[in-house]
Amino acid sequence: MCRLQQYKVVEMKLLAQQRDLQAKVPDIEKCLDVVATLQAKKDSGEALLTDFEVFEGIYARARIDNTDSVCLWLGANVMLEYSCEEATSLLRNNLENAKASLEVLVGDLQFLRDQLTIT
Repeated sequence: MCRLQQYKVVEMKLLAQQRDLQAKVPDIEKCLDVVATLQAKKDSGEALLTDFEVFEGIYARARIDNTDSVCLWLGANVMLEYSCEEATSLLRNNLENAKASLEVLVGDLQFLRDQLTIT
């Protein structure tokens, strides 16, 4: 395999990683917003009324009273229960890591493109 083909393979892998991270960042931000909303409702003493998707196209209405914890889907069929504060801390850490990884990937892609131009 020639060097140009090797660079192209690496570029495709990096672009796939970048696409995955770019999709992950908004999801983490959304989760942070939900946890913040739950905390705000708990602090005000109000119940949270929400609709959630049970199945594709099927929704149910739920009333969430004073909750002290949330369950986070960690992937690989793992879900853990955290306090709202722990969940916020974990999600912020994950968001910072995802953004840092995205910056590194952008730098790697730029370096790779420079190498492709030279080759």
